[in-house]
Amino acid sequence: MNYSNSKISTSTHIDLYTGMLIPRMIEEKMLILLRQGKISKWFSGIGQEAISVGVTKALNNDEYILPMHRNLGVFTSREIPLYRLFSQWQGKSNGFTKGRDRSFHFGTNDYSIVGMISHLGPQMGVADGIALHNLISKNKKVTAVFSGEGGTSEGDFHEALNVASVWNLPVIFIIENNGYGLSTPTNEQYNCKNISDKGIGYGIESMTLDGNNIIEVFSSIKDIRKKILKKPRPFLIEFKTFRIRGHEEASGVKYVPKNLIDEWNKKDPISNYEKFLLNSKILSSDDIKNIKKEISNNIDINLSKTFDEEKISSNIENEISDVFKSFDFEKIAPHEKVVEKRFVDAISDGIKEAMLKFDELIIMGQDIAEYGGVFKITEGFVELFGKERVRNTPICESSIVEVAMGLSICNRKSIVELQFSDFITSGFNPVVNYLAKIHYRWGQNADVVLRMPCGAGVGAGPFHSQTNEAWFTKTPGLIVVYPAFPEDAKGLLISSIENPNPVLFFEHKALYRSIRGNVPEGYYNIEIGKAKLLRIGNDVTVITYGAGVHEAIKVIDKLSINCDLIDLRTLSPLDSESIINSVNKTGKAIILHEDSLFGGLGSEISSIIMEKCFENLDAPVKRVGSLDTPIPFEENLEKQYLPFDRFEREIKDLINY
Repeated sequence: MNYSNSKISTSTHIDLYTGMLIPRMIEEKMLILLRQGKISKWFSGIGQEAISVGVTKALNNDEYILPMHRNLGVFTSREIPLYRLFSQWQGKSNGFTKGRDRSFHFGTNDYSIVGMISHLGPQMGVADGIALHNLISKNKKVTAVFSGEGGTSEGDFHEALNVASVWNLPVIFIIENNGYGLSTPTNEQYNCKNISDKGIGYGIESMTLDGNNIIEVFSSIKDIRKKILKKPRPFLIEFKTFRIRGHEEASGVKYVPKNLIDEWNKKDPISNYEKFLLNSKILSSDDIKNIKKEISNNIDINLSKTFDEEKISSNIENEISDVFKSFDFEKIAPHEKVVEKRFVDAISDGIKEAMLKFDELIIMGQDIAEYGGVFKITEGFVELFGKERVRNTPICESSIVEVAMGLSICNRKSIVELQFSDFITSGFNPVVNYLAKIHYRWGQNADVVLRMPCGAGVGAGPFHSQTNEAWFTKTPGLIVVYPAFPEDAKGLLISSIENPNPVLFFEHKALYRSIRGNVPEGYYNIEIGKAKLLRIGNDVTVITYGAGVHEAIKVIDKLSINCDLIDLRTLSPLDSESIINSVNKTGKAIILHEDSLFGGLGSEISSIIMEKCFENLDAPVKRVGSLDTPIPFEENLEKQYLPFDRFEREIKDLINY
């Protein structure tokens, strides 16, 4: 290997060598501990140290790196205390996840590192979000994100590179091509000569480099960083290397030809660099012995500290309280002046007020800029706030949710408009596996609002009409809001934006232009998690939300029913107290929702009532939902699908029970 570079100082050579030795010697120790049963798993990066160390050393310490599970060198190069890393791997409290996640599934803002999740792909979109913050802030920072060659087969790879290219984001995509995705060789992963060739299709500068040459890695990234700072844009860098050990230790390497392992062992980045340092008289044999002895002693000292650490003791309250970032709601009373507005205009007003209040707030979505969105909610926003804060996106729901997550890591709020709630399926993974879990895992909040236009009744068919809130109400870590009136829509949307946790804000599109109401002017909020009692009576409790509220009112007024009518407004957290108090009073309950009956929120509410109100019930709890079919297009079929006509019959039966 050629290590000649006149720009590399002696101290840098030594630093790079030491930087590679530290993760190598830690790994060798961990493999012993693994065999002793003192750690649960290990994903080895032996033979790949030059990439992690070279990239990290080439960046400033305050520039974010998003590594994978073989990038121990990123963590050690950022000089994270070893005992904390060892505690993390043993599930102890001095780790970064309180025993809730293992190995490198964590992040730490103190060291500008955001660790991976097992789904791999979202890392790249999150890096885009951090890079977007850097671009807008003009802070002259670069972001680097790692993936393996297997990860490039995921859709997130395509989406992240496409977004980065379109937006000219200052991000370096690092692909460690180590020959295998678990056991699948590269010829079964992709059909081009080099992964870097894919950069051409995205309009991204790209190159393939020797990932086992620490000088080539370090110098190349240094040079690329300078280019990005001069002219912000993404780069795709493929580093060729090899995975000497198994995907993880239990998997072994029987599927790898022995001659291939022997060949790559000769290209070991540390032994070859060591020879160069010795031959160049930069280091002597005694110097190397002393360096290794110091590292070994440091490992032993920190391991001893970790072994002495007590096992984690926790309790249910601590576990539950860490699902969300704590947030103290501060009530801002509405202005006395009210103006009659449509539901759609109230939502637009809410976003506008929040954009004025929070300078860092960004809204993203398909066609939301000059066009104003398909429902015209953001019409005129570009003129008011500029294109940096009102951003059209490519059709890439997954990546844009991830971008929002990256912005939150940089303490920047964001709103993502899903053109229709149905389309969230294309971004389901980062919602339920990244946003929902991240605070519980390592204390990072996801300050993201996903706006979800939803609902049937407008003849939009099976792909534009779902009310899919139940998918998310059962996912710990997500807040789900679903207003029925213009005043509530504005106030709850503002509260959702204020809240530092991920919120799915459902907006029934059939209400957009059909429902009007008096809406206070200016900025005000409404507390999330509080239902609203719209009618007071003694015969029955009606529990509903969204369009169901208006349909219930029609029936209640038509039949002159003496009832409690509860508009839930927030589905998670659910205001169980209001439900229980009402049902204990009336003795009867009927739950109406537009979602399909089976597995809908009504099932959970019914269970709560049965558990908490059983002795006071005078009749079985009724659930009324839509048919358990996809939503049809034709008017009569759609009407039959919806529950509202059946609601009148069911509430009559319940009252007469």
